[in-house]
Amino acid sequence: MTIDSHQHFWKYDPVRYSWINDSMAILRRDFLPTDLKKILDNNGVDGCVAVQADQSLEETDFLLKLAKENDFIKGVVGWIDLRDPKVDETLQRYSDQEKLKGFRHVVQDEPDHNFLLRHDFLRGVAHLETHNLTYDILTFPHQLGAALEFVKRFPNHKFVIDHISKPYIKDGFYDGWALLMKEIAQHENVYCKLSGMVTEADMNSWKAQDITRYMELVMEVFGTDRVMYGSDWPVCFLAGKYGEIKNLVTDFIAPLSENEQKAIMGQNAINFYNL
Repeated sequence: MTIDSHQHFWKYDPVRYSWINDSMAILRRDFLPTDLKKILDNNGVDGCVAVQADQSLEETDFLLKLAKENDFIKGVVGWIDLRDPKVDETLQRYSDQEKLKGFRHVVQDEPDHNFLLRHDFLRGVAHLETHNLTYDILTFPHQLGAALEFVKRFPNHKFVIDHISKPYIKDGFYDGWALLMKEIAQHENVYCKLSGMVTEADMNSWKAQDITRYMELVMEVFGTDRVMYGSDWPVCFLAGKYGEIKNLVTDFIAPLSENEQKAIMGQNAINFYNL
């Protein structure tokens, strides 16, 4: 089964989705399951994981409703205020939601580079572990040092790095990012998504070779059993069509064995999120 491990839905609202700035005008409309299902079918993708794009419980409820109505949405990564002292009570309210697989916070936008290490946030993540819920790590490279310390605190919890931590591909920056990714990958409870890469390259003129060495590093340090494909639809439209994004990954992994390719294109996501 082929699974897109990372995509988004929204009913566009300029306040809730204020991160969609003028340079992203193409995203200023609704993106819903009826839009994605046709694209997945045309590209041989069987299902997906819907990931939060707004930091509210309303967003989590919205995604869970869509997942209930659409079987191809296999799992949901929602948002919850992990700093809330009553976070466990809120988690209990979601305990019957089988398609809720984990949570994410948009750490990349936090001004504190060490946000992941705040006491209240760590306490909230500890509650996720007790509920067997995963956590998606969304950071920029300058936050990877904190991410490394963060994952060390939870050796038994399941983490996945979104968008290979958004290295500055357009600028060619590599060494600092690569060094920390190597360190984080030593923790076998941490996975990595081959997603969101084209939007960190030159969105108007990227080529596969611009991104290859970043994917090579991820494959080298995480291995074929801890890497998963994700499109970042519809954000990926800023830099290309869905098929181009998928082909970037499938072409790159083509030399691997059939089982390794199947793992990256679906089985690893199924294992990680318990789909």
